[in-house]
Amino acid sequence: MLLLNFVAQAKLQNSQMLGLVLAALFFGVLLIFFFVFARYFGLWIQCKLTRADIGLWSLLGMTFRKVNTRTIVRSKIMATQAGLIDPDMTSEALEAHYLAGGNVPQVIRALIAAKKAKTISLTFREASAIDLAGRDVLEAVKTSVYPKVIDCPPRGAAKPSLDSVAKDGIQLKVKARVTVRANLQQLIGGATEETIIARVGEGIVSAIGSAANHKAVLENPDLISKAVLAKRLDSQTAFEIVSIDIADIDVGANIGARLQADQAEADTQVARARAEGKRAAAVAEEQENLAKIQESKASVVLAQADVPRAMAEAFRSGKLHILDYYKLQNVSADTEMRKSLAVTTSEYKEPSDSDNAR
Repeated sequence: MLLLNFVAQAKLQNSQMLGLVLAALFFGVLLIFFFVFARYFGLWIQCKLTRADIGLWSLLGMTFRKVNTRTIVRSKIMATQAGLIDPDMTSEALEAHYLAGGNVPQVIRALIAAKKAKTISLTFREASAIDLAGRDVLEAVKTSVYPKVIDCPPRGAAKPSLDSVAKDGIQLKVKARVTVRANLQQLIGGATEETIIARVGEGIVSAIGSAANHKAVLENPDLISKAVLAKRLDSQTAFEIVSIDIADIDVGANIGARLQADQAEADTQVARARAEGKRAAAVAEEQENLAKIQESKASVVLAQADVPRAMAEAFRSGKLHILDYYKLQNVSADTEMRKSLAVTTSEYKEPSDSDNAR
């Protein structure tokens, strides 16, 4: 009997322990459910009241997936209230965009702005792709609705104006303003504002350079705008050029005259160099002639040196006698005398009347 009582008491204790464990589990599950319900009840009620179509288990799953539930819920409510109808814009797509590092509220605001504009076709896939590409999709939509004005050259540039020279050599300094609108279809991979500024600047310089006269450009500045717009400079860019307006145009220096003066100076330097070359050649030729004269004189001196030797040889051979030699000396002395008399006569000056008066 004692054994039966002990077994009965043991069974009773086990049943009580099991009941306590079950009760603890029940209360634990109830407590967890209470905390989950208390945390997500407000968001779930908002989704139900706004027909955002996000369930309680989806909210719980976002927590395990480390997704900000409030951001997703508010974005989905914002899209629903704005009447955005896009089969791709599900709560799972919003979560995927958030996990990819995108700005979900910004994308939704951009879609709402595009829908309100009524002239912009933008889907959730395109908006999310633009956002993930690093572009501000909301700013792009605003630029598409309200065109943006870009200064060319931009403010703070090295040169305050675009300088170009017309065919008549006159320099023109131009400042332009380019009105652009965002091209959402080419926003991914399209060139930025810097490319637009560079292309417009190149087109303005080319248009002025092809003008025959700077006065024609001053009279009709729209010739530049028409020439630049005709080139379709916004191709493969993230913008569409609406208009190009010439804000300021000034006359600069006479580059053509300066170039002509520089060319004339260069030609003068070349002519001087050629004249100097000719002068040096003439001096060299003169020196050569003087050297030839000295060479001839040396030959004469050598020839004169041969005369005494020839006379000595004539004496030895008997062809020349002493009397002949004296006659030759007399003739030579007479010649020298005649030369001296001629020099004296040329230097003599007859007295004038003024000298006689003195």
